[in-house]
Amino acid sequence: MNKELLIFGADGALGSGVTKEFSSKEYNKIHLFDFKFKDNKKVEKINKYVIKDLAIEENVKNAFANVKPDKFTTFFLFSTVGGFAGGNKIWETGIDEWEKMMKMNLTSSYLLAKHFALLVKNSNSGSICFTTAYTGLNPEVGKSAYGTSKSALIHFVKTLAEEGKAIKLSANAIAPYIIDTPANRSWMKDADYDSWMKPDEIAQIIHSIFNCHYFVSGNIITLKHRFSVT
Repeated sequence: MNKELLIFGADGALGSGVTKEFSSKEYNKIHLFDFKFKDNKKVEKINKYVIKDLAIEENVKNAFANVKPDKFTTFFLFSTVGGFAGGNKIWETGIDEWEKMMKMNLTSSYLLAKHFALLVKNSNSGSICFTTAYTGLNPEVGKSAYGTSKSALIHFVKTLAEEGKAIKLSANAIAPYIIDTPANRSWMKDADYDSWMKPDEIAQIIHSIFNCHYFVSGNIITLKHRFSVT
């Protein structure tokens, strides 16, 4: 049985970190999607595709046109796609910020899931894992639009897990608190970086989920507390 992996948001801080880890795993092909790539060097078994706004369905259709269904292939998808806006109380939050969060974090995920499901439906089986957020489960001050969009994504993932049973599609999500990226280190210069989740560790978690995709579904994996071991 062939195994193919799709990663959306593959060139971002989290995406590039998980891609590096996944590239050493036993996937026959890896398809990377992002709005641009810093490095366009060709690598064996890895394909790169430049995409446009994923909140527009035609753009998502065009992305999936690069991957063909196959009855002898199991497909996996990990999405890092999303965005953050916050800092304002609800009564200070503009409608533009609210709609932006819904498009970036929810609409794009719905469209990815829809077209991935159509791919899986005509293939052997599949599994999808989204990136939601800790605040989607635990509300925080100043993050109403962001948190609501991530909370809605959590509900969506659980619904997809139920509906996906009919086409051998499992669905899960990770809910990290803070990921160790250069941008987050720049934003929080005096933080305890050892307590932050590392992209390669996140890839290991997702890979283990994919290895058990035929029975692990409907789970939201909270990633908040990390400690170092020697």
